[in-house]
Amino acid sequence: MKIIFHNDFYAVYAFEPAADAGRMEAIVQCLGDNFEMLQAVEAEAKDIEAAHSAGHIAQVRRQGLYPIAARAAGGAIQAAALGLDEPAFALVRPPGHHASRDDSWGFCYFNNMAVALMRLWADGRIKNAGVLDFDLHYGDGTVNILGNSGWVNIYNPSESDRAAYLAGVESWLRGLTVDIIGISAGFDNHKKDWGGLLATEDYFSMGQMVKERARQTNAGYFGILEGGYNHNVLGHNVLALLKGMDDG
Repeated sequence: MKIIFHNDFYAVYAFEPAADAGRMEAIVQCLGDNFEMLQAVEAEAKDIEAAHSAGHIAQVRRQGLYPIAARAAGGAIQAAALGLDEPAFALVRPPGHHASRDDSWGFCYFNNMAVALMRLWADGRIKNAGVLDFDLHYGDGTVNILGNSGWVNIYNPSESDRAAYLAGVESWLRGLTVDIIGISAGFDNHKKDWGGLLATEDYFSMGQMVKERARQTNAGYFGILEGGYNHNVLGHNVLALLKGMDDG
């Protein structure tokens, strides 16, 4: 399984939890040498422009965040493209699921998932896609950009009971038949993070669920890092998801 990463993602590019020092280090340390790491490259301007308005892109430039946000979006494109043939994960930041076409909030700037899926769709490599967004917070930006597209099915679990949460994910996947499944992987609903609900093994279970449904339907699948802010557990949660996704 391949991980898309770049040392630029270690940089503290803003004063916000997603950009905290040590956050990416905590994940990389847990992953160790278990996965092949590929260098993330910046998304092309046309790919960002497909998902976001000129005004929003200009605002990100004014903030001095275009290079890091474009590299995160580019890493997502790489993971999605790889995901058509093998599981892949974009270990990138800034996150993206709160970035809408014209605006963003919640530590996001460009919508990495939307940029990636729109690139595959524009290239004729997929006809439809599913997005499982298990971040604690509703992925409003992804819904804003892709929700009315007619070719993307988005699921944001909202159950407050752990068993019901996992059952909801399983039920949604059971009814999903698409060319590719993207996981917006936010880990802030962990029992030791902001949400206080899920256990580390639940991320393994969801990764495994996605893998099994992809196998059943001959679909690709990939993940993109979103939230997750307790550095003591974040790396372990990411590793659990990747082990569930891994087809090795």
